[in-house]
Amino acid sequence: MGATGNRPFKVLGVQQIALGGASKGPLRQLWHGLFGLAEAGQFRSERENVDEDILLLGSGPLAVEFDLMQPIDPARSPRVDTPALNHIGLWVDDLAAAVAWLAARGLRFAPGGIRKGAAGHDVTFVHPKGNPEFPASGEGALIELVQAPPAVIAAFAALEAAQAGLAN
Repeated sequence: MGATGNRPFKVLGVQQIALGGASKGPLRQLWHGLFGLAEAGQFRSERENVDEDILLLGSGPLAVEFDLMQPIDPARSPRVDTPALNHIGLWVDDLAAAVAWLAARGLRFAPGGIRKGAAGHDVTFVHPKGNPEFPASGEGALIELVQAPPAVIAAFAALEAAQAGLAN
């Protein structure tokens, strides 16, 4: 995979959808109980004020995480339950290149820089609101950029090659 035009990275696909509620019980009943998404793990962080269940839609390297989140302390920030669609995560093939290129073009990132996310991948967040220094933003949405591991990059490349073969 690689650059599109002069862009030194490629957004490959959806890595996760993070949903929040005052209690993750009703979310769990819907997504696991009724829709049947598989359980994949839990994550808890006092610093991020989050208690989450991680479910999977699909299987293999192209599975999409559904993170069901509730705040540990509803009186503290961040409030992972507001808005209910907390954030969307996108796989990128070169996170460091993406951050450098996007920041140079005025995209505002949330504090914290690139760091390990709940699933162990390097991540960073695009801020939902711009400011005078960085006017571009997630336009109201929090967006997580996630470094795709080699197996995910290969799976998307194989899918792209298969689709190109069908088009010929």
